[in-house]
Amino acid sequence: MTRNIPKEGFAIETIEGLIFTVKGLVHPCDSVIAYLRYLPDEKGDRIRDDVRYRRVYQFAEQQAILEAHFPHYLGKDPCLNIPVQMVAKDKIKKIYDPCRVLGQIFKKKGNGCNQLEGQAAAFAKILHTEADIPLSSLGISGSVMLGLDLASSDLDFIVYGKTQCCKVYAALRQLLEQGHQPGSLFRRLGTTEMVRLHSSHRPDTPIPFDEFKRLQNRKVNEGLFNGIPYFIRFVPDHFETFEQHDDLRFEPLGQALIKARIVDDKDRIFTPCRYKIEEVECLEGECRKDILEIVSFRGRFSDQGRKTEMAMARGSLERVTPKAAPPYCRLIIGGSPGDYLMTRPFWEKTS
Repeated sequence: MTRNIPKEGFAIETIEGLIFTVKGLVHPCDSVIAYLRYLPDEKGDRIRDDVRYRRVYQFAEQQAILEAHFPHYLGKDPCLNIPVQMVAKDKIKKIYDPCRVLGQIFKKKGNGCNQLEGQAAAFAKILHTEADIPLSSLGISGSVMLGLDLASSDLDFIVYGKTQCCKVYAALRQLLEQGHQPGSLFRRLGTTEMVRLHSSHRPDTPIPFDEFKRLQNRKVNEGLFNGIPYFIRFVPDHFETFEQHDDLRFEPLGQALIKARIVDDKDRIFTPCRYKIEEVECLEGECRKDILEIVSFRGRFSDQGRKTEMAMARGSLERVTPKAAPPYCRLIIGGSPGDYLMTRPFWEKTS
């Protein structure tokens, strides 16, 4: 498994002390596509090595900070053909590898671990045993990886490699099904946790609560471990993508709302997730007959749909031009506030 290339789940710290989280698996040769997550701030509530940091939650705030103070981290990717946040490799001070950090937590053997790190080690050990995967496939990301966690922080995990991901997915589903049994450490989100999660998603992803709850209740990548909320991203490894940065070219075509049937969901659990579609009906935006897939680089849309289900999705329409195949269109969700994906076994025409 390639560890020296930043990818989904990794974080990078810049020479100014800004911390970005890496998005996706494919990047330009001289930079990394990543989004601002933490920055030094004397009023921040996170402390590491006597330096206070503030977490930046909303995309609009990230953009405003970078535009005002660090415009060199804003650029236009020549292949994506859209403005993105990116860090040039010569501006990187440190790379955070979630698998390496989890390994360091295990080496502490309880000595020097804080409470959340101890829970992370226990969580990972159970997944290692129940899914029968190597510990090296598991990583801890988010605030724990960065040493910026609070007592109220969640557990954010990464599983690398498609085979390992599928094994962990199956193991988690079984553990959650047993969540009602006495002594079980895993359980699904209750009403209180579901309301809180929906409230945090709603500003960017306007899905009614009943729909949100129905879709979340069949997922396994979010739940509670020993009372602590967890989130897991399932990420393919580099060699499983067979894609280089300049293999595809993209042309933005504006926002669109579509309805379609999912015909292939084999990549639904991963980040990025992909749903191949047919029977596309354009409800808003440019009407294209060659929209072949719905894609998202945000973990919240993973496992959102199933094969044969009808999907209603709002996002950014793109024309994709591969090097050695005919062009087609795809809908990217999660890149703009207001994007969403809802799925049902059927959808009435009057919806």
